[in-house]
Amino acid sequence: MKNFKKFLILILSVLVLSSCSSKDGIKRIKIGHGLDQLHPVHIAMEYLAEKAKEKSNGQLLISVYPSQQLGTERECLELLQIGSLGMTKVSASVLEGFVPDFKVFSLPYVFKSDEHKFKFFESETGKQLLVSTEKFWMRGLNYYDAGSRSFYTKAKPILTPQDLAGLKIRTQESPTSVKLVNALGGSATPISYGELYTGLQSGVVDGAENNPPSFYTSRHYEVCKYYSLDEHTSVPDVLLVSTVVWEDLTPQQQQWLQEAADESYEYQKILWAEATTKALEEVKKAGVEISYPDKNLFIEKVQPMLEEFKSEPRVYNLIQKIKKMNDAE
Repeated sequence: MKNFKKFLILILSVLVLSSCSSKDGIKRIKIGHGLDQLHPVHIAMEYLAEKAKEKSNGQLLISVYPSQQLGTERECLELLQIGSLGMTKVSASVLEGFVPDFKVFSLPYVFKSDEHKFKFFESETGKQLLVSTEKFWMRGLNYYDAGSRSFYTKAKPILTPQDLAGLKIRTQESPTSVKLVNALGGSATPISYGELYTGLQSGVVDGAENNPPSFYTSRHYEVCKYYSLDEHTSVPDVLLVSTVVWEDLTPQQQQWLQEAADESYEYQKILWAEATTKALEEVKKAGVEISYPDKNLFIEKVQPMLEEFKSEPRVYNLIQKIKKMNDAE
């Protein structure tokens, strides 16, 4: 399996080699990711490409490849690290395997509102966290809003933590996400996003957790007819550029790319709000029962999990900084 993985990476490397190729002074950069073309994050990355081309007068040409065309999320990260892929988008939960501070995003009920969340993204602390990935050969350019994650299931709604008992719930490949679902009483089952639809159909898992636009665009609502908006976490996506590619750009080109990323972040917030409203309307039309459980029941259940992070001072201090940002409002 290990040799096969290396072989696959080699093949993908050949496919995306020249991910930051130069011709006549033009830089061509490829972005690979796993979302479909209707997803607001994909649309935001297309907007980034337009802005980068506009700002650079055609010196920066960015192509976006959705739907795992260039590999899975994990494969794209590995290609990014060796410079064979220019950019990618991953969930912040995945990055905790590289930078432990990213665990904070997978912790339950850390953010109290969208405004609180955006305040952190745009703060100096949030920006420092983005670039802390550089020692792993990738640089965070911006966050993309991914709303709040809630449970969707096949057999019954999740109205209390007790309703998760005995259910296999798909989570991201994040130790903190696994710990959260287990703490709430479910049986966390990490599987790749691309395999989730068939996993739900076949009974490998009984449900999953994600935000409304992803629940809708993935068509998971065709299998899961119960969506319980407990909104336990607010895990953003992170746009990353290979440090190999970043360092190959001139300071001016770096500035153009960062400015384009910042503008796409603002645009994506608007897209996300619209997509969330539409997603909930459409899944309801498709027969999904939407519930609004008492969040206090879930908050009480996971409180011991948050207290455990006192043994990890860096993460715990980050939790406190985020809390103070909300208190200051």
